[in-house]
Amino acid sequence: MSIPASETALKDYLIANDENFRQLANEHHQYDARLKELLNLTHPNDEEKIEEAILKKKKLHLKDQMEAILVNYKASATSH
Repeated sequence: MSIPASETALKDYLIANDENFRQLANEHHQYDARLKELLNLTHPNDEEKIEEAILKKKKLHLKDQMEAILVNYKASATSH
């Protein structure tokens, strides 16, 4: 098993071949899209500000999970 050369190529590979990673990446993308909407609001209300803070935390948690999968994949690919 060969590891894709770049981090981007590895992420693309995992999105195509790892269901868990793909779901995390899709959810991360959805949160990112909603965050962009919230950040473009001129005068966000309190609920929107809270939603923004929650989404940032959820997005970071997803990124951590995705990073763990990347690290595990790299470790298992180099140990073979």
